[in-house]
Amino acid sequence: MSWEQQGYQPQPYQQTGYSQPYQQPGHQEGYGQGYGYSGYAPEPYPPEYVEYAQGAAQATAPSPVREPEPEPELAVAAPPTDAEAEEEKPPPRPPGRDRYFDTLRAVALIRVVTYHTFGWAWAGMVFPSMGIMFALAGTLMAKSLERPALKVVRSRMRRLLPPFWFWGSFVVVAMLIHDWMPGRQIVYWIVPLGDPPGNAWAEQAWEILWYLRTYLWFVLLSPLLLKVFRLAPVPVLLLSLSPILVLHFAWEPPDDRFGSALTDLATFLFCWILGFAHRDGVLRRLRPFAVVVLSLAAIGYGGWYAFTHQAETGSYDLDDIPLAQAFWSAGFVTLLMYAKAFFRIDFAWLTRFRRTDRLVTVFNSRAVTIYLWHEIALILAVPLIDQFWKVPAFEKYLPLESQWFMFGVGWILIAVFVLLCGWVEDVAGKKKPKLLP
Repeated sequence: MSWEQQGYQPQPYQQTGYSQPYQQPGHQEGYGQGYGYSGYAPEPYPPEYVEYAQGAAQATAPSPVREPEPEPELAVAAPPTDAEAEEEKPPPRPPGRDRYFDTLRAVALIRVVTYHTFGWAWAGMVFPSMGIMFALAGTLMAKSLERPALKVVRSRMRRLLPPFWFWGSFVVVAMLIHDWMPGRQIVYWIVPLGDPPGNAWAEQAWEILWYLRTYLWFVLLSPLLLKVFRLAPVPVLLLSLSPILVLHFAWEPPDDRFGSALTDLATFLFCWILGFAHRDGVLRRLRPFAVVVLSLAAIGYGGWYAFTHQAETGSYDLDDIPLAQAFWSAGFVTLLMYAKAFFRIDFAWLTRFRRTDRLVTVFNSRAVTIYLWHEIALILAVPLIDQFWKVPAFEKYLPLESQWFMFGVGWILIAVFVLLCGWVEDVAGKKKPKLLP
């Protein structure tokens, strides 16, 4: 043990003599009085020896023990600054899809195909598919407009137009073969801001394009509509029914492309704005009593008008009566959307049923394909069933005369079109093409 470790501290040396006595430090270890060093004061070392001793001590001192460096993946870095944390923060994971809305969209598509197969006038009252689809689209549009409006509009058009062009190329070629002479209105087959022209031979195929035209106009108007809505959400939502009242009671629009587009926009404006209200949480803040009463009042007025004005259209079909369609859809869809907001319905349990959940996923990922091609599938089902009559076994054992049989054959053909043409939606959405999503 060295003197420094024992607590030995030499006193200052005198220039001459040994008059300064050695003071024993008050340490429990070291040399005490019994060793006979009580009066000894050492002679100071020469400067040369001191320098030599210091150098030797440094040379012979043991090098400090170096701790092993941690492995790179286990090293703990210093906490980053706020700016670095913002830059290095991984992108958030996309939220899971809302299975409640996905299920509503799937059921709406099934109802559309059912209506075009059987022509039931009451189908729109049981489930107003078009109002539901516009409300869901409005919700998604409000969510997307958290990004720059121009990018959102371009993205929506990119997702819609390529499937429309792909489908339209077959329809246009078929009409040309069947003596159709296009005019300058053919431009609407490029961007359907108006009803694309066609001949009577393919009317059943192209008459459904009113939905794409209306959807496209809502997409273009949404940045402005959303700003106006957020100025006074509840008043704007209620006033969104006023355009259809004006068109019906005060001013009749012209019977042309402009008038048709204006009527459809007015009919489903409330449903689109309702999607904004759901996205912004406006519905959740409303009182249940007021929502239920007003919704039932709208449904009652729409139903009353449809049944009391059958003489004008020959039916109570909501598709033929815009005013009834607007109010019935407004009340019905409001109850569906408010139930979602108030009870926080998410249909998460659907994932436990893998096949059903898979089917809902396919319907939503191929919604444009199903909508565009379903009429062609139903058209092709008729000559296909006619061939079945030539097979005696089919004629005897299959219900070839039943519309339900045509309904089933139509869905088989729709599935074929989904497999053959659905990839266009993947390309339009900048995804890897797949047979099924």
